[in-house]
Amino acid sequence: MNINMTLIGQTIAFAIFVWFCIKYVWPPISNALHERQKKIADGLDAASRANRDLELAQERAEQMLRESKEQASQILEQANKRSAQIVEEAREQARAEGERLVASARSEIEQEVNRAKDELRAQVSSLAVMGAERVLEASVDEQAHRKLLDELAAEL
Repeated sequence: MNINMTLIGQTIAFAIFVWFCIKYVWPPISNALHERQKKIADGLDAASRANRDLELAQERAEQMLRESKEQASQILEQANKRSAQIVEEAREQARAEGERLVASARSEIEQEVNRAKDELRAQVSSLAVMGAERVLEASVDEQAHRKLLDELAAEL
């Protein structure tokens, strides 16, 4: 056996093997590698899109949170204003009611004073008539004296 022939045979077998691998084995491996690269690139793009979407969502959430806080503060401010307004209205109503009660009490007191004056006038007139009767020791005409006493009471 000749070493040259063996080398030539091995070279030919190797060349056939390389040609077979290039023709039948390498294209599916190359396609699989390209598909894998494409999938990885798509995955990276999807991840970067997802990161951008996440950032946008976080910004939207922060914006909504700020708007919600602003709305809440506005609602609280309106509620405080309304409560102050209600308290002031209640004070005004209480003040008006108090003034009405005071006016009513004053009119009642005035009526009571007038009634008491009328009663006192009547009692004074009857006492005056009784006193006059005792002084004169005779019965005095009550109608005439009442008229005189009413005139005196009207002057007082």
